[in-house]
Amino acid sequence: MMGAGKSSVGRCLQRRTRLARFDTDEIVSSKFGLSISEIFSTHGERRFREVEAQALVELAPKAFGAIIVTGGGIVLRQENVDLLKQLGTIVWLDANEETLFERASRRSNRPLLQTEDPRTTFSEMLRARAPHYAKVADIRVDTSALTRDEVADVILSKVKELVTTRK
Repeated sequence: MMGAGKSSVGRCLQRRTRLARFDTDEIVSSKFGLSISEIFSTHGERRFREVEAQALVELAPKAFGAIIVTGGGIVLRQENVDLLKQLGTIVWLDANEETLFERASRRSNRPLLQTEDPRTTFSEMLRARAPHYAKVADIRVDTSALTRDEVADVILSKVKELVTTRK
């Protein structure tokens, strides 16, 4: 979900592991030559989701052993979920709703929160998406009270545990 720290934790993991990092929002933004907010306002969410799915498909051949940071809505399409499952371990960065909303609200460029009542919109979105996140995630990390470095520590530890138990 927006505000969980996906982008900052992804960059932290990249620095610490030296693995390649791909961010689907960055890829989509570069394809359009526009910011995410501009894409939503010019082309709409539906078109954004189409290009996001296309970006994930194009990314797949070079994504093995890489860190993939996705937008929170990527789980809304089953084909995205299926592909992500094939690519590796899925980590759900979660936090309590208040923390998520406060973090997401720090940036005024959240297109899905440009509504008359952003707080209610956020709550509804979280309620709709949380079951998807829970179903898809191999690992869940609560980021509510952790720094991005602490979140990275937890992720690396849990991924190591998961790999060890799968052997």
